[in-house]
Amino acid sequence: MFILFIVFIAVLIYIIFAFILYNSQRSLMYLPTENNYSGDELTVTIDKIKIKNDDNIELLAWYHEKDIEKYKTILFLHGNAGSLENRIHKINHFNDMDVNFLIISWRGFSGNKGQPTEKGLYNDAKSGVDWLKNKGIKKENIIIYGESLGTGVATEIAQNNNFAGVILESPFTSMVAAAKSNYPIFPIRLLLKDKYESDKKIKNIKSPILIMHGEVDKVVPFWMGKKLYKLANQPKYSYFNKYDDHMMEFNEDLINSINSFVKSLN
Repeated sequence: MFILFIVFIAVLIYIIFAFILYNSQRSLMYLPTENNYSGDELTVTIDKIKIKNDDNIELLAWYHEKDIEKYKTILFLHGNAGSLENRIHKINHFNDMDVNFLIISWRGFSGNKGQPTEKGLYNDAKSGVDWLKNKGIKKENIIIYGESLGTGVATEIAQNNNFAGVILESPFTSMVAAAKSNYPIFPIRLLLKDKYESDKKIKNIKSPILIMHGEVDKVVPFWMGKKLYKLANQPKYSYFNKYDDHMMEFNEDLINSINSFVKSLN
C-alpha cells in the first residue's frame, strides 16, 4: 500500500507540473520585458512607424530607407525577448551596408497590444512584408532576416516564396526539439502550443540562405543550426563561430559575412 501511495503521489505531482507547464508555456517562451543591450545609441536614421496587421493591432516598427530601387531591403524579425531598442547594436551596422531595412516588433512587445502566439507572429511578419510591398518594394528585393525565435517566423514566411534571400541567426530546428532538451520527461509535442517546426519547412525555401550560429550557444544547441544548414537548399552559406554564444558577437567577421551575402544577391 505504501508503494502504491508513493506512486500515486509521484503521478499526481507529474500531472500538476505538466498542467502548470501547459498553462504557463507562452509566458516562458515570450519575454517582452527582458532587457538586453540597453543604452546603445542609434547611429542610423530611422522613421518610427505603425503597421496594422490583419488582427487590427498596430505594430511599432523602425524603417530606414537609402534607395529602394537600387538596394535590397531587410525585414528584420527579432527574437523572443526584449524590445526594438535591444537590437540597436545590430541595425546600426546596416548603415554601412547598401541596404534599406524594416524591423518590426511583435504583438505584445515594445508596447504593442495583443498576446504573442505562433500564428500571431506569422501574421505580424506578413504584415511587414505587405507594408514593404505597398512601398513599392517587390518580394524579390526583400531579404528576410530572422533572429533566434524570429528564425522560426522567417522560415515560415520564406517558404514557397521568391524573396531575395534569407538570413537565420542562432536558429533552432523546432520548438518541440528545443523544449524537449529542457523538459525531457514531459510529452512536449502534446503539450506545446507553438511548435515553429523550421526543420519541416526549410526545404521549401528556394531563396539563397545564410545561416549563422555560435558553437557555444547555451540556449539553442549549435547542432540545430548545423542541421538546418544541411537541410537547406543551395545556394546556401554559413557563418559558424566557435566562440559565440546565443547572442552572437557582431564583430567584423560576422558583419562581413552578412555584407558579402547581401552583395551576392545583386
